[in-house]
Amino acid sequence: MSRIGEAFANGKAFIPFLTCGDPDLETTAACVRACARAGASLIELGIPFSDPTAEGPVIQGANLKALQAGTTTDKIFDLVRDLRRDVSIPFVFMTYANVVYSYGPERFLQNCQDVAIDGIILPDVPYEEKEEFLPYCQKHGVALISMIAPTSQDRIARIAREAEGFLYIVSSLGVTGTRTEITTDLGSILQAVRANTDIPAAIGFGISTPEQAKKMAAISDGAIVGSAIIKILDQYGVDAPAHVEEYVRAMAEAARSAG
Repeated sequence: MSRIGEAFANGKAFIPFLTCGDPDLETTAACVRACARAGASLIELGIPFSDPTAEGPVIQGANLKALQAGTTTDKIFDLVRDLRRDVSIPFVFMTYANVVYSYGPERFLQNCQDVAIDGIILPDVPYEEKEEFLPYCQKHGVALISMIAPTSQDRIARIAREAEGFLYIVSSLGVTGTRTEITTDLGSILQAVRANTDIPAAIGFGISTPEQAKKMAAISDGAIVGSAIIKILDQYGVDAPAHVEEYVRAMAEAARSAG
């Protein structure tokens, strides 16, 4: 079983997201270790990009801050290499096609393999265009993680059948960000997924409270949270890791209680 598979094997998963370099890479490293201590099953690491089209204003702001702080893809690989000395849970990069293109797909995925990155999410690459990256991912043992949105409809079965790692189920139309209520008919999406694959499926976009995490984990295999964590970083800056740890512990416990 892959490490991503193992992350979902011990009950419902909680997956926090962090933008690398927001507000600086040292704080990112401290937050990753805090998330691991607090019971995160897997961590999504955002590689900042100047035009993050899937992101709402909170994560867009984090991207901007990280880039202004001088964060580069090479520095992020160095960060992960250092983290791997004491953090063993799976890491998944979330970034945009242009970041991988400009770096060079072969070199990017080779480096992912070298620092033990388990998967990659490219939200601006539609299912029909994933073949541009899939051979590099497969060569270097990195899962190319697919997203299923409320608009995927007749494509859900095809996406699910070819899924790797885990499926990222987008809870709502629009961009990332916290929401007071999630109204999408996620049950029918999950039903279609389950009919076509045994790969775990986690729900992201809009989740911010333990109650929401528990509700989403109850109908899927886990919950993904980004904007709510970035808001903690906005509020506390370099002092955020302790607050992130407290938040992630509460969210992870809530998700697991749905199991």
